[in-house]
Amino acid sequence: MADFSNDTSLWATRALGASAGAAVSLIYLLPKSRREAASRFFTGLSCGLIFGGPTGIWIAERLDLVDRLSVSEVMLSGSAASSLCAWWGLGILQRIAGRYGARNR
Repeated sequence: MADFSNDTSLWATRALGASAGAAVSLIYLLPKSRREAASRFFTGLSCGLIFGGPTGIWIAERLDLVDRLSVSEVMLSGSAASSLCAWWGLGILQRIAGRYGARNR
């Protein structure tokens, strides 16, 4: 398996994937406010940076692409997927909390 060291290019790839995942998810479901957009973007960015490596490895192994993808491709896809999933999860939770929180007031 690939060695994910503290290489600067891998961190740049990780950041690029996380940013891309967060940006793409903004297009799918537009936020209602700037605050919502910023919080989901930065949550997606941080989750992509933190969980990008393990998610990329998991995806590559599940799709049987370990031998066909480079380390950068695994990191980029994993970071983008982690970021996208985190953004959607936070967006859904925020909308649910807003809907039910308004009823209790």
